[in-house]
Amino acid sequence: MSLDPSMPILVVDDYKTMIRIIRNLLKQLGFEDVDEAADGTEALGKMKERGYGLVISDWNMEPMTGYELLQRVRSDDALSAIPFIMVTAEAKSENVIAAKKAGVSNYIVKPFNAQTLKGKIESVFQA
Repeated sequence: MSLDPSMPILVVDDYKTMIRIIRNLLKQLGFEDVDEAADGTEALGKMKERGYGLVISDWNMEPMTGYELLQRVRSDDALSAIPFIMVTAEAKSENVIAAKKAGVSNYIVKPFNAQTLKGKIESVFQA
């Protein structure tokens, strides 16, 4: 799968400021079609309505965490192939291992910049 700057991207975070930061970083990288959801439940609904090329989700959210969202996405045949990048403020190895086992495409630890995000996105689409 190649990197397409016109692909729709869904950013999932319960913190509006973080959504704005990620949206701005994606714009810097040339991605214009960026949608947002405030939690995993809202994200799942949007994913069922529209075919996203990439999901970037925070780990810590209520009521459905990013980890639970990842599990739901990977267990749904219609959504399971969507690349999924998890964002977290905690670099706990058990979280990274759990996310990998659940099928995460890549992992970013906050804070991060446009270059880090670009590298993570590129590595997902080179696989």
